[in-house]
Amino acid sequence: MYIRSRREFLRATLQSVSALGAMSALGKFGEMNALAAGGSGYQALVCIFLDGGNDGHNTIIPITTGQQNYSLYLAGRGSSLAIPQASLLPINNGSDVYGLHPSLPELQGLYNSGKAAVLANVGMLVQPLTRAQFLSNNQSIVPGSLFSHSDQASQWQSAIPNGIASTGWGGRMTDLMQGQNTGAIFPPITTTSSCGLFCTGQQTFPATVPPPPYPSYGPTGMATLTAVQNAPATAAGMQQLLTFDNGLQLVQAGNSILTRGNTYANTLASLLQNVSLKTVFPANNPLAAQLQTVANVMSVRSQLGLTRQIFFCSLGGFDTHGSQTATQGPLLQQLSQAILAFYQATQELLVDQSVTTFTASEFGRTLSPSGSDGTDHAWGNHHFIIGSGVKGGQFYGNFPSLALGGSNDANNRGTLIPSTAVDQYGATLAQWFGVGAGNLPTIFPNVGNFASNQLGFLG
Repeated sequence: MYIRSRREFLRATLQSVSALGAMSALGKFGEMNALAAGGSGYQALVCIFLDGGNDGHNTIIPITTGQQNYSLYLAGRGSSLAIPQASLLPINNGSDVYGLHPSLPELQGLYNSGKAAVLANVGMLVQPLTRAQFLSNNQSIVPGSLFSHSDQASQWQSAIPNGIASTGWGGRMTDLMQGQNTGAIFPPITTTSSCGLFCTGQQTFPATVPPPPYPSYGPTGMATLTAVQNAPATAAGMQQLLTFDNGLQLVQAGNSILTRGNTYANTLASLLQNVSLKTVFPANNPLAAQLQTVANVMSVRSQLGLTRQIFFCSLGGFDTHGSQTATQGPLLQQLSQAILAFYQATQELLVDQSVTTFTASEFGRTLSPSGSDGTDHAWGNHHFIIGSGVKGGQFYGNFPSLALGGSNDANNRGTLIPSTAVDQYGATLAQWFGVGAGNLPTIFPNVGNFASNQLGFLG
């Protein structure tokens, strides 16, 4: 992003680093309130949010799995959207055989090598829910505003199924883990794209580090203005504005926050200029560009003073009410290729045992197609967990019945009632990250409603 005016500079810098200064201002308060379990060594979580609601029914498909089979899938999906069985990429879960979408060969390889697992039919829940309970119309036991993009994205990212949330479970995790990052000069949570509630805590706030391509002078920061025409004068003027004492406490506080954030941005830019990973990331792939940025930031974690990091990336376009076949395939190809390249980068950095990547999406989609070669908003969905620390090559949770009107169907269209809650998914990740079991309700208020807070896909 080239900066040609004071207005552009302010907008870019505020977007990228103002939250960093806010984090620094509250850092001491956060340290005093750290409640995390003890631990040492580096660990990172990387969330990939599939924005729009990925169609899990065409991502992971039963072939021969006890009572489930391809014929049942084909009957519910219909020939217009069903993927031919011969083109599916087979994976085994014990004696059961499933097929991945043909655009996922890299994920197939990671799964078959034990570096990836599948969590089946996970979604937002207040408590365990049966079809009969859902149809009873008792709103207190059902998440609010089902099938709404914005509401379900907020619920997924906040783990609050009803009411209004101001923080997300990624942010609340970093709140609890601040004791592991004492002395850090950079926030523990980073987003490479627009992040909703997931990244926001009470005492910690995310850094926004956009993916490349950058101008030749690197990511945005005041020091980088020296490489732009007339920028030295602009930088000097901005520095005078930020240090000028106008007597207004609110303005002075804002200037201090921006100054601190600017320092963090320039520090990161300086460190990243020396980073040169050998791993090749696929070109023309927006998710790969984000994950390359994540790998670059991970590579300077020691200089930043971080032993616990959370990253949020996103890939949009999954709201496939029409033209789903033509739309979903290329998106899943981007996902699969980007994940493999990122996993290889973690191997290069010798942190593949310490980095867990996981997918999320606001909801799944109906098994029954809509009238326009697409699908409608639904509920439960299937997700991938990737990393050398993952107990891979198997499924977790319960793969649902695909019978329309069956025990897992909320509305006779193949709208899956989740059998595993986001709370359980997140709690398993949080405990691996170092959060003590006793602190889980601070992050996931409803986790006690479920039989287990440990799903077993991480050691």
